[in-house]
Amino acid sequence: MTTVDEFASRFSDEPGYLDFGRIGPLATSVLDEIQVQTELLARARFGSLAHLEEQDQRVRDAVSALTGFPSDHVVFQPNASSGLMHAMFGLTGGVLLSAAEFPSLTFAAVRASEHLGVVTPLWLETDHGRVTPGQIRDQITPTTAAVAVSLVDSRTGYLADIEGIRQVIGDRLLIVDAIQGFGVVDAPYEVADVVVSGGQKWTRAGWGTGFMALSDRALEQLDPVISGFSATDVEGTPFDDVPPPSHSARAFSISNPDRVAQARFAAALEEIHSVGVADIQADIAERVSRVIDLADEFALTVTSSRDESERAGLVVLEPPTGQLTVLAASLFNHGITATTRTSSVRLSVHVSTGQDTLDMLQAALTSFATASNY
Repeated sequence: MTTVDEFASRFSDEPGYLDFGRIGPLATSVLDEIQVQTELLARARFGSLAHLEEQDQRVRDAVSALTGFPSDHVVFQPNASSGLMHAMFGLTGGVLLSAAEFPSLTFAAVRASEHLGVVTPLWLETDHGRVTPGQIRDQITPTTAAVAVSLVDSRTGYLADIEGIRQVIGDRLLIVDAIQGFGVVDAPYEVADVVVSGGQKWTRAGWGTGFMALSDRALEQLDPVISGFSATDVEGTPFDDVPPPSHSARAFSISNPDRVAQARFAAALEEIHSVGVADIQADIAERVSRVIDLADEFALTVTSSRDESERAGLVVLEPPTGQLTVLAASLFNHGITATTRTSSVRLSVHVSTGQDTLDMLQAALTSFATASNY
């Protein structure tokens, strides 16, 4: 096993980085994996390419260890959006979701509705973007075939109660976009029917990595509409025939994946598993609390949840009207990398967020307070 401190020491992001919800700087293990696998691909020594072929099983095993889904219920995806497209285009019936979800979800639902006509988006009314079991219970209808939700909302930082959602939707499909929590939230993924994530954020494996995990119910009910030659149970390349899609999750693939991407994603997930997501989550929760304390010190409104059970690694600050530009400039001038939106600033922390970063944040907020008062 690896301790959280040992895990944190394997990252080299510079002080001031508070934007893991946008992109996570690569882990040392991922950089090492890239070098090893790229060297294999560059030299192509006799017999070495077989090792690259093994990365598909490796990455599916790594996802399985973190989600609880069997590895044959997991298929590698180049990003979360591709997995969500597979899910929505394979669905028939109404899908209940919030219009405030990250566009990967809403676009997949609307595009499937527009082009196939068998999916109907049912727009959920929410409490400022927060999706709760109670809201779903009150708005679900007999025509609802599935419910789709982000594990962690990208704008509010709200951690959805997917276990509670499962209890109120019965045997309808539950589709979870886990990208803002996967690797740092110890979630009960087994209650979902489809779990999709990319690896460029909290797992820190870079772009071009992701997965789609499906329950038995999802495999039975979802139609693999976009299913390529890599998606059959035929061994080798299926020349001269077009066999039916596999009965496993591989039915939701299109072509041969990027083996180096699979390897770096697997390396990142294996390292996370060696630490334990619960320990990573606890460590991040403590760092989030320290960021919230700093916001309180400078009387900045925290619109993300203060309740540990309702938050992950995101802290959303909303300055007084007309002061967003001043806050963004103060953060920039003190070397803080963050996400600025229409009326708020989103800070996100990881286990590698150290005291030096918090000191830089405090200095930035001091400058903001001084400028605002002036």
